[in-house]
Amino acid sequence: MTTLNTANLHAIGERVAVPTYDRSALTPGIIHFGVGGFHRAHQAMLLDRLMNDGEAHDWAIRGVGVLPGDKRMKQIMDAQDGLYTLVVKHANGEYEPRVIGSIVDYLHAPDDPETVIEAMAAETTRIVSLTVTEGGYNFDHVTGQFNFDEPDVACDLASEGPPKTTFGLITEALRRRHERGQPPFTIQSCDNIQANGDTARAMFTAFAGRKAPEIGTWMETEVQFPNAMVDRITPVTSDNDITEIRERFGIDDAWPVVCEPFIQWVIEDHFNLGRPPYEHVGAQFVDDVEPYEFMKLRVLNASHQALCYFGYLADYRYAHEVASDPLFADFLLAYMAREASPTLAPVPGVDLDAYRHTLIERFANPEIKDTLARLCAESSDRIPKWLLPVIRDQLRSGGEMERAAAVVASWARYAEGIDEAGHPIEIVDRLADELTTIAADNRRNATAFVENRPLFGDLVDNKRFTDAYCWALTSLHERGARETLRALI
Repeated sequence: MTTLNTANLHAIGERVAVPTYDRSALTPGIIHFGVGGFHRAHQAMLLDRLMNDGEAHDWAIRGVGVLPGDKRMKQIMDAQDGLYTLVVKHANGEYEPRVIGSIVDYLHAPDDPETVIEAMAAETTRIVSLTVTEGGYNFDHVTGQFNFDEPDVACDLASEGPPKTTFGLITEALRRRHERGQPPFTIQSCDNIQANGDTARAMFTAFAGRKAPEIGTWMETEVQFPNAMVDRITPVTSDNDITEIRERFGIDDAWPVVCEPFIQWVIEDHFNLGRPPYEHVGAQFVDDVEPYEFMKLRVLNASHQALCYFGYLADYRYAHEVASDPLFADFLLAYMAREASPTLAPVPGVDLDAYRHTLIERFANPEIKDTLARLCAESSDRIPKWLLPVIRDQLRSGGEMERAAAVVASWARYAEGIDEAGHPIEIVDRLADELTTIAADNRRNATAFVENRPLFGDLVDNKRFTDAYCWALTSLHERGARETLRALI
């Protein structure tokens, strides 16, 4: 067993691929907030690939953790010299391991905010990137506006002391760059949210406008926030993953990452101070990311919701089990082809039929073990953004939407908190108490769930939708998930 660190790279390199470049000669060009599994399977991996090809040696990453819980990541990254093992799991059982070396440092902001700020203020820093999840952007889920009342945000706004939040840290770094006559860095969101760059712009400028109005104005006019669409299924690292990497490859890695083979990154090419040549390793630069974004949200993301509730009710627990079942696969393909795809604008360079079938193959990868519980979580944030726009567009055009309405019904049935075998369901959602209370009334009042106007708007007033929804919910109660899907197909 070999502990993963710089001193042991040569020995590890006899078994798996390791960095071929001199990591001591790298210059940090990117500060990244939120060094989780997705970042390490996506942006950091692509940079490592560039570096192995002799490029981007001035674009190394310094990671930043802002939450107290990020202390563990710092301890592990420090002990492993920023190295980690990435294992691509192919559907045929092949494992493709590689040690990634593009992250050269990890900073924990609660322990040393000054070092984090100065790292961003350094002239070598040209991009500050983010994978902080949707919650990290601190907007109200109803109004979409920045939440100034969040306790740490309010503290940063009121205090002259060291910032606690990502917003406070980045604003202070930009203030120092402005004071020193330096140009601003690009703020690049890599999160899986719609219009991620626009969202980042709105939230950061809202905070800065309140904290330091001159910097807020400078941010509005000078800082670039490119939109991007990101895609790679990256499950949470499990204890089994850690054990498996030790046993298969002889590497003692305290926090490896596993992922699927597929990767996609479509980016609007708007950067203040240059960028790595990501296009050399498969990223796509475009003028407008929106068509690709809608494709992912309405076809891929909404299909995850189309499989997860029906699958869970039918006593499946993993996405690959559902997608490998021909009944469920046929339902997903029908939803994608006949309901989601007609709502899309042309997507340059993408064969939508091939894309749809690729998604089924990705979902069915048995090595990924993506849990349905993960896909079912936080549905009140996901369904309104990914699935309801399909329903509304199809209602306006007169197109098919019966399958999408049935997905909403499957969510309502799932929210009752018990599957068809009588097993309890743990509802993980910021509105869990409210949703389960409403869902308890499903059998007495079939439209109870969709009468929740903050989530569903005026859909309950559309008879075509409620007819399809009520039919599906009744069928789920009386016949179950499989027979409901069979009838829909």
